[in-house]
Amino acid sequence: MQNYLFKNISVVNENTISEKDVYIKNGRIEKIERQIEIKGRVNEIDGEGKHLFPGAIDDQVHFREPGLTHKATIYTESKAAVAGGVTSFMEMPNTIPNALTPELLEDKYVIGKNNSLANYSFFMGVSNTNAEEVLKINKRKNDVCGVKIFMGASTGNMLVDSEPALHKIFSGSELLIATHCEDEKIIKENYKNLKAQKPILAPADHPVIRNENACYTSSSFAVALAKKYNSRLHILHITTEKELELFTNQIPLKQKRITAEVCVHHLHFTADDYENLGYLIKCNPAIKEAKNKEALWEALLDNRLDVIATDHAPHTLEEKEGPYEHAHSGLPLVQHPLLMMLQYYKQGRIPLEKIAEKMSHAVADCFRIKDRGYIREGNFADLVVVDLNQSTTVKKENLLYKCGWSPLEGVTFPAAILQTFVNGNLVYNNSIYGNTTWDESIKGHRMLFEADR
Repeated sequence: MQNYLFKNISVVNENTISEKDVYIKNGRIEKIERQIEIKGRVNEIDGEGKHLFPGAIDDQVHFREPGLTHKATIYTESKAAVAGGVTSFMEMPNTIPNALTPELLEDKYVIGKNNSLANYSFFMGVSNTNAEEVLKINKRKNDVCGVKIFMGASTGNMLVDSEPALHKIFSGSELLIATHCEDEKIIKENYKNLKAQKPILAPADHPVIRNENACYTSSSFAVALAKKYNSRLHILHITTEKELELFTNQIPLKQKRITAEVCVHHLHFTADDYENLGYLIKCNPAIKEAKNKEALWEALLDNRLDVIATDHAPHTLEEKEGPYEHAHSGLPLVQHPLLMMLQYYKQGRIPLEKIAEKMSHAVADCFRIKDRGYIREGNFADLVVVDLNQSTTVKKENLLYKCGWSPLEGVTFPAAILQTFVNGNLVYNNSIYGNTTWDESIKGHRMLFEADR
């Protein structure tokens, strides 16, 4: 493993931006000082005019392996993640087979160990009938990120609508419980009513079917369960103004028992975008009318929403085609979340320090990830070099997703990711200054967590 010394780089970390030297040795951050001189062999990187961010940690991705590898694999999507400045990810259990037993979950860890360029963890899946299997994971508090409950439609056997099963998980899980919250009964009724009015549905009907009421009814139920049992609850991809009343900014994140995530596409798109993008932006929960986007931004900045993620969920273009009932929900995003947020920084909407907080620090704090998420001496060197004076245009030919498309194609972002380090290894070196190079010789690490939930 090579050692690196960043000279005169602007370090974005813990609510400050300061010009520092940063020395990486044996995969970790050895020293951070105003000036560092190293005797002996070291790779020196001129950071003048550049910014150094902690690697983003994406707490919700669908990398489709095993069983759905025509859409994506852990290798292809982790490579896209690294190119986007995402150095660690937590992947969802709705693969085939669903990760509903400790043994099936461990199979995914083996794939990650052999193939992932980024650091990884995998959620244990919940069904209506596997509560005993889920609770076995209590023994794995140090190396499993949490359990995932689909309290709304999902693939396979993963819709959990049994109240006894939910009570058993919320009362018995010692791990973080992550939930997808949409009420299935409300969704079905909305679909039935709308279908009676117009037999052929359109993309813009999606947020009518999966409306605010469906989200709030489910989210408020999850919050009630968490309060009843003092569970550690993390509600994924909040999309509505109404749901924001369920969360607080009155206590520090590390003391919260109930936290919330917002995804980049819900901060970026609105229902108006269905006209141009159609089913390409069909996802669950749905992208909704603009007032919700504005409310999400406000809640993100005042800390009612705790972390930013992607919910990266690739499908083939054929799978995204209509009619409504055929078009799959989900879109690929993990290659561009940091660039998306840097665009909003350039627009004056969010400070750089807040981007680092919501994409790195807060995720590490929320999941109690050991030695990651901050640029600190002793932490793993998961780092991203950004140039705010360059630009990046999303083109089909520079996409790394196996599905080969993005709803962001044609967009030019006013920043560029130059280098991504994972555990001190320079995995991605951008082509702005020559040919893009990759070092795939060292794979990412299995993330570890503090045991006390």
